[in-house]
Amino acid sequence: MSWFGKIVGGTIGMALGGPLGAIAGAAFGHFFDKANQVYLEGGGPRLSPVEGAQMTFFVATFSMLAKIARADGRVTRDEIAAIEKFMQEELRLGFQSRQVAVRIFEAALNAPDSFDDYARQFYEAFHGNPQLLEFMLDILMRVAMADGRVSPEEERLVRSAALIFGFSEQHFDHLRSRYRSVDDSAYSILGVGPDASNEEVKHRYRTLVKEYHPDRIAAKGLPEEFTRFAQDKFREIQSAYESIKQERNLS
Repeated sequence: MSWFGKIVGGTIGMALGGPLGAIAGAAFGHFFDKANQVYLEGGGPRLSPVEGAQMTFFVATFSMLAKIARADGRVTRDEIAAIEKFMQEELRLGFQSRQVAVRIFEAALNAPDSFDDYARQFYEAFHGNPQLLEFMLDILMRVAMADGRVSPEEERLVRSAALIFGFSEQHFDHLRSRYRSVDDSAYSILGVGPDASNEEVKHRYRTLVKEYHPDRIAAKGLPEEFTRFAQDKFREIQSAYESIKQERNLS
């Protein structure tokens, strides 16, 4: 987390601004206060644009996940376990990064701002990067589905994020279909049906490979901690396409 070492607790809110800045100020200020008081008293180097984007992505992710966890009015142990599993197994966050993520999550749980407030600020930051917008939706849906089902409240919030990000209802339905437990899972991963033509399958595969290529996403502001997740997603898409290729004898 290259940006983490540069953060100054007293200025982090100003660095982001808005609802996410308030969360960052509460989370990082408290973290540094416990870890090293000098960070709150002294100055430090400013974040570069890329580091600022990475921090925004990180703070937005765990802030929105907090609101999804509380969507039904309470946070269950299963939801906490799903998010901890996501941090450890999907993102492979180190100890310090997990501490930061937990601080953000806890600060957002009781914050007065809504899920949509965080989603709008995230869109403002990344509206020119549709790959990162879709990547965020994928993260939200994957965690919402971690317990085997997506509750109506969770789906409502993820759908709301999709609309705020400028995606159509049809696009959201394609995303949602990737996480349904159906026999045609390879097709669901690509977001097409088994009745899609060979050309439709190839076109969809090329589009997803372009969108989810880890190098391309990282170059647009993806935090370092999320690159392994992007790599896993990339391999999942490739594996699904290979399965369909063998089934259809595609060249």
